[in-house]
Parts: sequence; C-alpha cells; structure tokens
Amino acid sequence: MLLLTVVAPVLGTNCYVVAAGDGRECVVIDPGIGVAEQLEKVFAEHSLEPVAVLVTHGHLDHTYALSELSQARGLPVHLHEGDAYRLADPLGSLGPQLAAQFAQFGADWTPPADVRTFGGAETELDLAGVGLRAVHAPGHTEGSTLYHAPADGVVFTGDVLFAGTVGRTDLPGGDDALMRATLTRLASDDGLPGLTIVRPGHGPASTLDRERASNPYLRGL
Repeated sequence: MLLLTVVAPVLGTNCYVVAAGDGRECVVIDPGIGVAEQLEKVFAEHSLEPVAVLVTHGHLDHTYALSELSQARGLPVHLHEGDAYRLADPLGSLGPQLAAQFAQFGADWTPPADVRTFGGAETELDLAGVGLRAVHAPGHTEGSTLYHAPADGVVFTGDVLFAGTVGRTDLPGGDDALMRATLTRLASDDGLPGLTIVRPGHGPASTLDRERASNPYLRGL
C-alpha cells in the first residue's frame, strides 16, 4: 500500500491518499478544508489518478474539498447513509455555534454530484485495487465509519478514535451510548487485530494495541 497524508491547514484534519502498491489509481479519504491544491500536487508528484473519495463522516472539516474535487474531477463519493444528509447542508448539520464559526466556508459549497451511500454494519469496498472493510461506528455522528484495510493492517478511524482520546459526542447526531458501544467493539478484537495501525482524522498515528492499553476511553471496556 502507498499511503500519503495531507494535513489540512484548518483544524489539522488528516486527509489520506491511498493506492495499492505501485498502482496508478488511488482513493482519497476525508478531504478537508484547504487541501485541494495540496492534493493536486501529491497526485502529480506520485503520478496518481484519483478514482473515488471516502468519507469517514460528514463534518465539514472532513468534507470541504469534496466540492472542488467533485467539480474538477467528477469523483464519486462513498459514505454511510447515516451521514449523507450532511452533504446537502454541511453548516446546518454542525449546530448553530459551529455553523457561525465556519460560516465563511459555506458560501461556495456545492454538494458532490455523485454520492454513493452504503448501509448496514459492514460493507466490502474494492476501490483502486485497495480492499477495504467499511465498518459502521456511530457515536460521533450517525454514520461515522471506520475503513479497515485488512491486507495492509491499517484502519482509518476518522473522529471515532485518536491517539490517546476519542471523538466528541456533543454535536448534533452525537450519541454517548452509541459511542460507548462502538468503543467497546474497538476495545475487543472484533476483527481488528492489535497490531493494526490507527490512522485518525486528527493527530498522530497509533496502534490498536497501544490504544487498548493506554487510552483512558478504551481501558476497562
């Protein structure tokens, strides 16, 4: 797997570019605010051709560049059906306080034209030759999703799990009980071996073993 990271200048959202080995095609995960130009440079530098975008959840800091990518490249966007509504109104779905803070980013928003939703607890995806298991992990939002690449030992966790902490549940669509259920699954094996590398939506990478041993939100679950 070729895995490249572009960190958004706003809120430090991790945007990932993933390709299968030496393959030319790639997928983009969570293109946030201000990453479109950086992504084009990455594509050119590594001779990559994006074929799809994956979204871990529908918050604006993980979806903002979808507008530019959709218009420029017509890429299909894959996300859980529980968060699809957020793409129509990314500011409104944040709640009034955050919507006011991010109002400047809503003026030129255009929803992506090609949105492909999935539902259920798990969905198998094969995009650009990268085999992914989309695992529904609600709590931060209704449709929060983990993208697990079993063959490569990597899981993209969005704002569900970070190094040393977890995602908040106090925004619209957040749910403490659902988050606890999601974290309980992460604290056990549940198809995710301990050596799996965690690539979160913000901050540094970790491993599931490390988080299960030291993350205060996973210990004891």
